[in-house]
Amino acid sequence: MPVYHARQIRLSEIGQAVGATIVGRPDMIVSGASSLELAEPGHLAYIDSDRFIKPALVSRAAAFVVGRPIAEIDRPQLVIPNPKYVFARIVQQFFTRPDRARGVSEQMTQGTDVRIGADASIWPFVTLGDRVKIGARATLYPGVFIGDDVTVGDDVVLYPNVTIREGCAIGARVIIHSGTVIGSDGFGYVPHEGRHHKIPQLGSVTIEDDVELGANVTVDRATFGRTVIGRGTKVDNLVQIAHNVSIGADSILVAQVGIAGSTTLGHHVVVGGQAGLADHIEVGDRVMIAARSGVNRSLASNQIVSGAPVMPHEIAIKAQAIIPRLPELRQLVRDLDQRVRSLEAAKPARKKSPGKKQR
Repeated sequence: MPVYHARQIRLSEIGQAVGATIVGRPDMIVSGASSLELAEPGHLAYIDSDRFIKPALVSRAAAFVVGRPIAEIDRPQLVIPNPKYVFARIVQQFFTRPDRARGVSEQMTQGTDVRIGADASIWPFVTLGDRVKIGARATLYPGVFIGDDVTVGDDVVLYPNVTIREGCAIGARVIIHSGTVIGSDGFGYVPHEGRHHKIPQLGSVTIEDDVELGANVTVDRATFGRTVIGRGTKVDNLVQIAHNVSIGADSILVAQVGIAGSTTLGHHVVVGGQAGLADHIEVGDRVMIAARSGVNRSLASNQIVSGAPVMPHEIAIKAQAIIPRLPELRQLVRDLDQRVRSLEAAKPARKKSPGKKQR
């Protein structure tokens, strides 16, 4: 993977590359990029919103990427919409050392009919099974294990001790961090005569292009068919994705999320940390699930939910606000009940009106 490095570059060259308007000296030399707090003289930083103007005034940065010209700042500014995104592009393009292929180590172990693309970097102690295909410019760090019949796309980075078991497919530009396991057996058992008998897990896992998986993520293979993580989805550390789960494109799963088997998520779904999703449910597109939610039912598209069990977020907030008052409200109900009983007991007995005598 690329690493940060300093260089000397004119502000005008950066502005031209990203299409920004320059306020101030275009000939200023920029030597690095950093946050407002950590910036050194010569560094470029960014201001994402007006609340960062005060920190910028005391920052040592030489210039700033901003969404609009900021009169209070007397240093050069690159003005462009979405400064945070543009700043990330600038760091990638100008201040990240490009990859250099290191070739294939002689200490790699491989099976038969293995194909490795051009300019790959395969470190010592990598193990490749039979009929494995590795794309161009892929980087495999020490301790990576890839089982039989696995396909790995171009520009993939597999950090140390990643395991990809047999029959799985990894798309292009995928990043998988240390300790992650792709294609472990799904958790499938059938009880019979008091014992749990394993159901063979014969399916596979497909990780589509531009996915990033954090450290110690587990993606189980399908019982039959495929477990799928859609294009551009980003998964944080310590997430469990069970067998036959399907996750749509450009979704976000934050740390310690657990998704049970055969659940389907649409595209652009955001799942907060430690949320749990039950099996065999469907979550629609652009749903946001708050942290520590318990999702026990299917959810329609375009909504924000939270709580356990999950409910619309605005209702969950009101319910959460009531919880600290429950002892007080319980006592109030008891007092009111006692008063009602006392009032009922104090009422005089109603006299029956005399009926008319019959002739």
